Amino acid sequence: MSCGSCGTSSGTPSGCRSNGHCESGGCSKMEVYDWLSDLGLPSQKFNIYELSFKNGARKGYYRNDKNLELYTGDMVIVEAASGYDLGKISLSGELVKIQMKKYKVKEDDEEIKSILRIARENELKLMDDARSKEKETMLSARILARNLGLQMKLGDVEFQADCKKATFYYTADGRVDFRELIKVLAAEFKVRIEMRQIGARQEAGRVGGIGACGRELCCSSWLTSFKSVNTSAARYQNLSINQSKLSGQCGRLKCCLNFELDSYLDALKHFPEKADMIETEAGVAYSVKTDVLKGMIYYAYPKTGTFYPVPIDTVKTILEMNKLGKKPKDLVEIAEVEEKEEVIEYADVVGHISLQSLERSGKNKNNKKKPFQNNKSEQHLQGNKGGQQQQQTKPNYQNQNQPQNKPNNGNNNPQNGQRNKQHNRPNNNAQHQNRNQQNNKPKDGNPPVA
Repeated sequence: MSCGSCGTSSGTPSGCRSNGHCESGGCSKMEVYDWLSDLGLPSQKFNIYELSFKNGARKGYYRNDKNLELYTGDMVIVEAASGYDLGKISLSGELVKIQMKKYKVKEDDEEIKSILRIARENELKLMDDARSKEKETMLSARILARNLGLQMKLGDVEFQADCKKATFYYTADGRVDFRELIKVLAAEFKVRIEMRQIGARQEAGRVGGIGACGRELCCSSWLTSFKSVNTSAARYQNLSINQSKLSGQCGRLKCCLNFELDSYLDALKHFPEKADMIETEAGVAYSVKTDVLKGMIYYAYPKTGTFYPVPIDTVKTILEMNKLGKKPKDLVEIAEVEEKEEVIEYADVVGHISLQSLERSGKNKNNKKKPFQNNKSEQHLQGNKGGQQQQQTKPNYQNQNQPQNKPNNGNNNPQNGQRNKQHNRPNNNAQHQNRNQQNNKPKDGNPPVA
């Protein structure tokens, strides 16, 4: 096939000799490049597969002696020390050979067991049942170990696919005599018991969790080999030697301290030696901080709190001058002015939303839904406002020359006093105001004082 830009009447594209492909890339929208074209394919397929058990908590290598057609992700039945086990193919092909070379596993090792068959549905169901009772089994085993007074911590338990064997993983500072515990567990769960000691890092990888970075733990997601971590890795990265900040969930130093160590070591190669102090005409300046990635050394004069950032190239020049007996004038002229990062100011809106505003918004929503009730409420409010205005504008000539608490007409009748008190209260509507005016009329028939 040809395109309109480079095709001819004969059907062969012009401008390229690939008979269907343009060098410019205008014809093929999905073209790819074969990066493995210079590598030859293996003469025969590698018959050893990498299998993972219990979602990657344990891995092993198994040989495909029966030449089964297997793919990555298949659930297969494999040989075990007693019975059989069920695992998932996690790696196949030439990559398995690289992994075996990495972990120093020989291809002709007799300990490599065979893959029996692809797992059936009933075997998968039996495995799910075994996984469902692992948590309950571990809690019961912890109680039994505590009752026996053993100085150990059970971290995880793994049942074999045929439910004939249970492996308990534990951590301990020293040697533990768990012979009595094995007898109790075997009698309790009716299975073959195996105790396996692991380290704190392996335990954290099996348990899992979220690290201080907010992501899943490296030991439980992808990290398989655990290298020793020293405090020197933190010193090279200018981190404070604080055990609480440098420790992970396992209680050991974080594995991520080794990830960026090589970058820091490469950057430190360009730093000058014996750069703790430099001499200037203003005095001797001492180094107080080092920014490895930026290539800066911060200097300060004694009894001053001002830090002067100096690039490492400038520091090398000053050290050469000091060897010749020369001194620069001052660090103020030498130091680079750091660009301050723009600080984004955030508005504090806490407390701006009150309950009254929420109630008002809720009432507005209800009023939109019920317009008839809204009209009634508006009329009621208008009536209240009118009554209050009339009461405020009308002068009280009766109480003008008398005390406020004194009853009208000079009567000491308590009933009249109560009526007057009610009259002095704020009225809520016009009806109450009219009633009070009628009650305040004198009983002797005299007209009220205007």
